[in-house]
Amino acid sequence: MTTLLLVTVLYSTVGIISGLRSAANIVVAPFAWTIDTVARPIGHLFAGAINYSDVVAQNERLRYQLGQAQTTAREAWALDRQLQQITASTHVPFVSGLPLVTAQVVTFSPTNFAATFDISVGRDQGVLTGMPVVANGGLVGSVISTTPRGATVRLITDAASAVGVTYGNGQESMVVSGQGVNNGLATSGAAVAAPPSTGMLLSTDGLSGGLFPAGLPVARVTHSSLSPGATTYDVTAVPVADLRHLFYVDVVLWEPST
Repeated sequence: MTTLLLVTVLYSTVGIISGLRSAANIVVAPFAWTIDTVARPIGHLFAGAINYSDVVAQNERLRYQLGQAQTTAREAWALDRQLQQITASTHVPFVSGLPLVTAQVVTFSPTNFAATFDISVGRDQGVLTGMPVVANGGLVGSVISTTPRGATVRLITDAASAVGVTYGNGQESMVVSGQGVNNGLATSGAAVAAPPSTGMLLSTDGLSGGLFPAGLPVARVTHSSLSPGATTYDVTAVPVADLRHLFYVDVVLWEPST
């Protein structure tokens, strides 16, 4: 009887407990679904935030690498540009084997009254006052002062510049003078018997005691005219060298006494 009573009580208790569990599940299940529904996007949000920071860091790395690549490309372009400038400026086959020193133009600020520029070589490199300076296919000026590691060059267009030139297969000579940076060269000493024609090349005459060796291209004639009663032609000319774009030049290691 005792055993039968115990079994009956346990069966009843288990049934009640199972019922309570079922009831609890019915009550809790909607809340559990709601928590899971809300919690899952929040979890995704935190995961997204972590992943977003990784994306930002990766973008920063890519920007840095792109910046490095662009810097390298710009440096390569600058070096290539510099090489082109040096090649163009120092292509001076007309120098005929005379020793040269290549220099960089460090300051260039000519005015209508004074047309000069400074270069990066001086007495330590053998540069002396009076030496010719060439670039871009022709004579650009002469050295007027030096320091141990620098020099100042006067352009041929400077009002104080005078260059002895020859034309007509070297048969005729005259002196052309600077008229200012934007005014080219001019002379009033061309012989009536043999006036230079438009487009004719004027080159240094190389006369004994002259300031320049023979054969350096100087300018091309743009106009010549004879005034009434004059005994010589008036001539204007433009420099052969491009004086507006001087980046590198060559100093010809030549002195008038040589």
